[in-house]
Amino acid sequence: MTAAIDVRGLHKSYGVHVALHGINLTVPTGDVVGFIGPNGAGKSTTMRILLDILRPDRGEVRVLGHDPRSGGAALRSRMGYLPGELRLNGRYDVATLLDHYLKLSGNDRTTPCRTAWLPLAERLDLDPTKTVRGLSKGNKQKVGLIQAFAHRPELLILDEPTSGLDPLVQAEFLGMVREARDAGQTVFLSSHVLSEIDQAANHVIVLRRGEVVLESTVAVLRASVAPRITLRLAGSISPEVFACLPGVKSVEVIPSATAGEPTETTTLAITTDGPPDQVVKTAARFTVLDLDAARPDLEEAVMRLYTDPACCPRQFDHDDPSTGTGRTIR
Repeated sequence: MTAAIDVRGLHKSYGVHVALHGINLTVPTGDVVGFIGPNGAGKSTTMRILLDILRPDRGEVRVLGHDPRSGGAALRSRMGYLPGELRLNGRYDVATLLDHYLKLSGNDRTTPCRTAWLPLAERLDLDPTKTVRGLSKGNKQKVGLIQAFAHRPELLILDEPTSGLDPLVQAEFLGMVREARDAGQTVFLSSHVLSEIDQAANHVIVLRRGEVVLESTVAVLRASVAPRITLRLAGSISPEVFACLPGVKSVEVIPSATAGEPTETTTLAITTDGPPDQVVKTAARFTVLDLDAARPDLEEAVMRLYTDPACCPRQFDHDDPSTGTGRTIR
């Protein structure tokens, strides 16, 4: 099956500033892929090239099997796009503007446009009679989401789609993404809210300083973070008791936050490379006052990549059909 997005050797500079350093990336058809990285990494530049809003200096780009530079309106009608900096014509009411967008997207002229967008407006609690210039930032963002989703495009390219939205609308958006995936649509989205990527995406592509440093499944990336076990034990316990156990990466002594405890306690934060079996068995030798095993966090894994891509674990360097693929780009 042809990839929805296939980019090879993509370069883009703005004067002396190099935005993209020959990046390669693939977005499988029917997948939800999170495109993440710090500000200035090149995410928006990449997305604009996919839409032919920007032209690359060199490299090969295929979107839905076509070069966006020659695909024209026919290719763009198969795509839904929400820019990171949304600008809307404030003179019109929401309904008029959405009707206009649906016509531009190639909507069948025999079908009233609002039958396509009205259910989404109701779902996102957007009043279509309001004038656009009077809308809040969050409501303008809803207009942007609706125009991207309403014509049910094969490919959705969404740049910071939940910017300005309240938590309830963010939850609705995630539902819309999951429904699009279930309908066979492809979603390529960037977000600084990594919990959204964790909930919505199957794969992630991490961009740093214009270079792709990782392509991975969400599950593999999350699994790269060592489990963290927090133990509160009665008495004064040496951290070396746990530090010498197989699989333990680090042991940190945490100062007690509870003043005036009747007995002395020791709180330890332990990270491991594997199952916590040996840690739990060793803890059973003492009086355990509290135990917490934190689920690996996607945000922690990604932040490590933002700051130091050399920390990418070896497990990303292979394809594992049971968990999905993951590979570092050195």
